[in-house]
Amino acid sequence: MHHRSTRATWRHHDGFSLIELMIVVAIVAILAAIALPAYQRQIRQSRESSAKSALLDLARREETYYSTNNYYTLQMASLGYSTVANNAIQVPNNTGEDYYQVAITPAGAATTATSYTATAVPQGSQANDVCGTYSINNVGVQTAQGTTSGGGVNCW
Repeated sequence: MHHRSTRATWRHHDGFSLIELMIVVAIVAILAAIALPAYQRQIRQSRESSAKSALLDLARREETYYSTNNYYTLQMASLGYSTVANNAIQVPNNTGEDYYQVAITPAGAATTATSYTATAVPQGSQANDVCGTYSINNVGVQTAQGTTSGGGVNCW
């Protein structure tokens, strides 16, 4: 004869317990807390790189203009930019999300400007970046406001 035990027996259940699920959620949260700031820092640095490239391109165009006309121009459109609004270009200029506005300010009269300063000013979500603005002038001096980000990473 087979006797049944009166004690409760543990039954095998398929699936996860609540504790196992909470451990997985905690691990995912920790990984996200580490990965998200690193990802955002990389995105900001990529946008800064695009703005710096746009400034260097603008400086090259100004020097080409100067070699032909013997003065720097006040008008961005005169430098061959096709999408100019309020005498500035947006970086990047091929998307609806603009992260920097690049503008030029010549010193002196518009027809006899002998120097200029081109500046990339952060816009939109990039405005929260502690690296600030970046400028270059006619003699190639590059200036950055904010030289390190919150994590000590060099800006620009």
